[in-house]
Amino acid sequence: MIQYRDLQGQEINRELFRNFIRRQVVVKCLRRDGADWSVKDDPFVDDWTEEDYQTLVSCLKNTVKTGGFVHAAFCDGKLKGFVSVESGFFGGENKYLDLSSLHVSKDKRRTGIGRALFLTAKSWAANKGARKLYISAHSAIESQAFYKSMGCVEAKLYNEKHVEAEPYDCQLECQLELPRPDGAAASDSVSQQ
Repeated sequence: MIQYRDLQGQEINRELFRNFIRRQVVVKCLRRDGADWSVKDDPFVDDWTEEDYQTLVSCLKNTVKTGGFVHAAFCDGKLKGFVSVESGFFGGENKYLDLSSLHVSKDKRRTGIGRALFLTAKSWAANKGARKLYISAHSAIESQAFYKSMGCVEAKLYNEKHVEAEPYDCQLECQLELPRPDGAAASDSVSQQ
Protein backbone atom coordinates (compact mmCIF):
# COMPACT_ATOMS: atom_id res chain seq x y z
CA MET A 1 0.00 0.00 0.00
CA ILE A 2 1.28 3.46 -0.90
CA GLN A 3 1.33 6.21 1.72
CA TYR A 4 1.62 9.86 0.65
CA ARG A 5 2.83 12.72 2.83
CA ASP A 6 4.70 16.02 2.80
CA LEU A 7 8.42 15.87 3.52
CA GLN A 8 10.06 18.06 6.14
CA GLY A 9 13.52 19.53 5.63
CA GLN A 10 15.18 17.54 8.41
CA GLU A 11 14.20 14.17 6.90
CA ILE A 12 15.54 14.97 3.42
CA ASN A 13 18.97 13.34 3.24
CA ARG A 14 20.88 10.87 1.11
CA GLU A 15 19.63 7.91 3.14
CA LEU A 16 16.03 8.74 2.18
CA PHE A 17 16.87 7.76 -1.42
CA ARG A 18 18.59 4.45 -0.58
CA ASN A 19 15.77 2.36 -2.12
CA PHE A 20 14.90 4.80 -4.90
CA ILE A 21 15.82 3.64 -8.43
CA ARG A 22 16.18 6.60 -10.80
CA ARG A 23 17.41 4.54 -13.78
CA GLN A 24 15.53 5.24 -17.02
CA VAL A 25 16.50 3.63 -20.30
CA VAL A 26 15.65 6.13 -23.02
CA VAL A 27 15.43 5.28 -26.72
CA LYS A 28 13.19 7.90 -28.34
CA CYS A 29 12.92 11.56 -27.44
CA LEU A 30 10.87 14.52 -28.54
CA ARG A 31 13.14 17.05 -30.22
CA ARG A 32 12.50 20.49 -31.63
CA ASP A 33 13.78 21.29 -35.09
CA GLY A 34 13.03 24.94 -35.72
CA ALA A 35 9.32 25.36 -35.08
CA ASP A 36 8.48 21.67 -35.45
CA TRP A 37 8.59 18.83 -32.95
CA SER A 38 9.43 15.26 -33.93
CA VAL A 39 10.40 11.96 -32.33
CA LYS A 40 14.08 11.13 -32.74
CA ASP A 41 16.24 8.19 -31.74
CA ASP A 42 18.56 9.33 -28.97
CA PRO A 43 19.36 6.27 -26.84
CA PHE A 44 20.92 6.79 -23.42
CA VAL A 45 20.51 5.72 -19.81
CA ASP A 46 19.45 8.42 -17.37
CA ASP A 47 20.57 7.80 -13.83
CA TRP A 48 21.85 9.87 -10.92
CA THR A 49 25.43 10.00 -9.72
CA GLU A 50 26.30 10.48 -6.08
CA GLU A 51 26.86 14.16 -6.88
CA ASP A 52 23.37 14.32 -8.43
CA TYR A 53 21.86 12.89 -5.23
CA GLN A 54 23.70 15.47 -3.12
CA THR A 55 22.41 18.25 -5.38
CA LEU A 56 18.88 16.83 -5.19
CA VAL A 57 18.98 16.69 -1.39
CA SER A 58 20.20 20.29 -1.24
CA CYS A 59 17.55 21.50 -3.70
CA LEU A 60 14.66 19.72 -1.96
CA LYS A 61 15.76 21.04 1.45
CA ASN A 62 15.86 24.54 -0.05
CA THR A 63 12.37 24.09 -1.52
CA VAL A 64 10.99 23.29 1.92
CA LYS A 65 13.00 26.08 3.58
CA THR A 66 11.70 28.70 1.13
CA GLY A 67 8.04 27.74 1.54
CA GLY A 68 7.73 25.37 -1.41
CA PHE A 69 6.10 21.96 -1.55
CA VAL A 70 7.78 18.55 -1.34
CA HIS A 71 5.42 15.57 -1.28
CA ALA A 72 6.39 11.90 -1.39
CA ALA A 73 5.07 8.39 -1.89
CA PHE A 74 6.27 5.56 0.34
CA CYS A 75 5.81 1.81 -0.01
CA ASP A 76 6.66 -0.24 3.10
CA GLY A 77 8.41 2.82 4.50
CA LYS A 78 10.64 3.22 1.43
CA LEU A 79 10.60 6.32 -0.79
CA LYS A 80 9.17 5.44 -4.20
CA GLY A 81 8.18 8.82 -5.64
CA PHE A 82 8.32 12.54 -4.96
CA VAL A 83 7.24 15.86 -6.39
CA SER A 84 8.36 19.40 -5.62
CA VAL A 85 6.95 22.82 -6.43
CA GLU A 86 8.87 26.03 -5.81
CA SER A 87 7.19 28.90 -3.96
CA GLY A 88 8.16 31.82 -6.22
CA PHE A 89 5.83 33.06 -8.94
CA PHE A 90 7.11 34.03 -12.39
CA GLY A 91 5.80 34.63 -15.89
CA GLY A 92 3.70 37.75 -15.29
CA GLU A 93 0.03 37.16 -16.07
CA ASN A 94 0.72 33.42 -16.57
CA LYS A 95 1.35 33.31 -12.80
CA TYR A 96 3.46 30.17 -13.00
CA LEU A 97 4.75 28.07 -10.15
CA ASP A 98 7.63 25.77 -11.04
CA LEU A 99 7.13 22.02 -10.70
CA SER A 100 10.84 21.48 -10.12
CA SER A 101 10.82 17.70 -9.83
CA LEU A 102 8.59 14.68 -10.29
CA HIS A 103 10.21 11.26 -10.10
CA VAL A 104 8.97 7.74 -9.52
CA SER A 105 11.29 4.85 -8.71
CA LYS A 106 11.78 2.44 -11.64
CA ASP A 107 10.18 -0.44 -9.71
CA LYS A 108 6.95 1.55 -9.16
CA ARG A 109 6.43 3.30 -12.50
CA ARG A 110 3.05 2.87 -14.23
CA THR A 111 1.30 2.23 -10.90
CA GLY A 112 -0.44 5.61 -10.55
CA ILE A 113 2.11 7.16 -8.18
CA GLY A 114 3.20 9.81 -10.68
CA ARG A 115 -0.41 10.77 -11.40
CA ALA A 116 -1.25 11.05 -7.69
CA LEU A 117 1.84 13.17 -7.00
CA PHE A 118 1.14 15.44 -9.98
CA LEU A 119 -2.48 16.01 -8.93
CA THR A 120 -1.39 16.84 -5.39
CA ALA A 121 1.14 19.35 -6.75
CA LYS A 122 -1.56 20.94 -8.92
CA SER A 123 -3.86 21.30 -5.93
CA TRP A 124 -1.12 22.84 -3.76
CA ALA A 125 -0.16 25.33 -6.50
CA ALA A 126 -3.78 26.32 -7.16
CA ASN A 127 -4.33 26.92 -3.45
CA LYS A 128 -1.28 29.22 -3.47
CA GLY A 129 -2.91 31.27 -6.25
CA ALA A 130 -0.99 29.97 -9.27
CA ARG A 131 -2.72 29.87 -12.65
CA LYS A 132 -0.36 27.31 -14.17
CA LEU A 133 2.32 24.83 -13.27
CA TYR A 134 5.53 25.19 -15.28
CA ILE A 135 7.42 21.99 -16.06
CA SER A 136 10.84 21.62 -17.67
CA ALA A 137 10.18 18.01 -18.60
CA HIS A 138 12.41 15.16 -19.69
CA SER A 139 12.12 14.71 -23.46
CA ALA A 140 11.77 10.91 -23.39
CA ILE A 141 8.56 9.98 -25.22
CA GLU A 142 7.32 8.07 -22.14
CA SER A 143 7.73 11.16 -19.97
CA GLN A 144 6.06 13.34 -22.59
CA ALA A 145 3.13 10.90 -22.89
CA PHE A 146 2.63 11.12 -19.13
CA TYR A 147 2.59 14.93 -19.09
CA LYS A 148 0.25 15.06 -22.08
CA SER A 149 -2.13 12.67 -20.28
CA MET A 150 -2.09 15.11 -17.35
CA GLY A 151 -3.21 18.00 -19.58
CA CYS A 152 0.17 19.63 -20.14
CA VAL A 153 0.90 21.59 -23.31
CA GLU A 154 3.90 23.52 -24.59
CA ALA A 155 4.56 26.53 -22.37
CA LYS A 156 3.42 29.89 -23.70
CA LEU A 157 6.39 31.57 -22.08
CA TYR A 158 9.70 29.72 -21.73
CA ASN A 159 11.71 30.06 -18.53
CA GLU A 160 15.20 30.76 -19.90
CA LYS A 161 16.87 29.46 -16.73
CA HIS A 162 15.41 26.02 -17.45
CA VAL A 163 16.18 26.18 -21.17
CA GLU A 164 19.83 26.98 -20.44
CA ALA A 165 20.15 24.29 -17.76
CA GLU A 166 18.47 21.52 -19.79
CA PRO A 167 18.35 22.46 -23.49
CA TYR A 168 16.78 19.14 -24.50
CA ASP A 169 13.93 19.34 -22.00
CA CYS A 170 10.43 20.18 -23.23
CA GLN A 171 9.06 23.34 -21.63
CA LEU A 172 5.47 22.65 -20.59
CA GLU A 173 2.65 24.22 -18.65
CA CYS A 174 -0.51 22.90 -17.05
CA GLN A 175 -3.56 25.05 -16.44
CA LEU A 176 -4.83 24.95 -12.86
CA GLU A 177 -8.32 25.16 -11.48
CA LEU A 178 -8.52 28.02 -9.02
CA PRO A 179 -10.20 27.27 -5.70
CA ARG A 180 -13.51 29.00 -5.07
CA PRO A 181 -14.13 30.90 -1.83
CA ASP A 182 -16.28 28.00 -0.61
CA GLY A 183 -13.26 25.68 -0.92
CA ALA A 184 -14.39 23.83 -4.04
CA ALA A 185 -12.40 23.97 -7.28
CA ALA A 186 -13.58 26.22 -10.06
CA SER A 187 -12.27 26.54 -13.57
CA ASP A 188 -10.11 29.56 -14.22
CA SER A 189 -12.01 32.03 -16.37
CA VAL A 190 -8.83 32.74 -18.34
CA SER A 191 -8.92 30.57 -21.43
CA GLN A 192 -5.99 28.35 -22.25
CA GLN A 193 -4.87 29.48 -25.67
